[in-house]
Amino acid sequence: MNAPVAPLVEVTDLAKTFNVSAPWLNRVVERKPKQFVHAVDGVSFSIERGKTLALVGESGCGKSTVARLLVGLYAPTAGDVAFDGKNVTRALAGTHAAALRRRMQMIFQDPYASLNPRWKVLDIVAEPLTEHGLVPNKNELKSRVGELLESVGLTAADMEKFPHQFSGGQRQRISIARALATQPEFLVCDEPTSALDVSVQAQVLNIMKDLQRKQGLTYLFISHNLAVVRHVSDQVGVMYLGRLVELADKAVLFAQPRHPYTRMLLDAIPDIHMSGRARTPVQGEVPNPLQPPSGCSFHPRCPHANARCKVERPALLSIQGVRVACHAVEEGRI
Repeated sequence: MNAPVAPLVEVTDLAKTFNVSAPWLNRVVERKPKQFVHAVDGVSFSIERGKTLALVGESGCGKSTVARLLVGLYAPTAGDVAFDGKNVTRALAGTHAAALRRRMQMIFQDPYASLNPRWKVLDIVAEPLTEHGLVPNKNELKSRVGELLESVGLTAADMEKFPHQFSGGQRQRISIARALATQPEFLVCDEPTSALDVSVQAQVLNIMKDLQRKQGLTYLFISHNLAVVRHVSDQVGVMYLGRLVELADKAVLFAQPRHPYTRMLLDAIPDIHMSGRARTPVQGEVPNPLQPPSGCSFHPRCPHANARCKVERPALLSIQGVRVACHAVEEGRI
């Protein structure tokens, strides 16, 4: 038997707390304590080489914070991120930080904000190449930028233009070309299509899937759009208020969602096949993260909540091949 392949990315009990207190003098005058938000609260998952894990959930559930923790833009409060067996936080503080940064890149949500409006596309895409010293001379630099632009469906001539001369979808392609410049193995995509029209979303997603096939890329894909997730992912993790509540293979999650929150998200998707299934809007509001509910944080919105759910926080358990954090599922009530 073959030995199991070690995952490329492994996240263990990852947590990030932000201090959102008022200034010191205000707190003294108003006699208020410090306030903290647990943006990410004990998240664990792994991603195999060449695969895509999608994280979904409503706004404010901690998805983007996880993305930034993985590439080292934030330092974790607790837990750790391992990339190819090495601790990311320690590696980025050490002498091999540049080598690690080349291997992992990020595509940001807003293509209008993530590109410098004063730079030509040539300078934008060439920046990682010059920063890492990957291309020795200017002629080679231009031809490499041209290749990168062509790999995402643009032309080499586009390098002489400025970002404002492109549509949103084309700008996001430029962002992808920039991320691919260092030939990374792992891309963190923070809602890369949410600012785009639906038809353009499909084009950008198809480009990303083609690149994954050709270059063997590994993706962490952040999204709140389940239709997009269904198109790109191999595994899906559902987040709620900083915690993973369900983690399963895509086919299993869409066919048989376990956690009540996952069911609620899936029930809200419009029924394009006209099967007569009622579309149920998502019930209730996301609680204030400064004062999260006791026990299971989903219990105020959950139709299956009982007394145990209000006081005891459920652990992420493996139940029939699916990891799910729900007392009702564990007890067989749903």
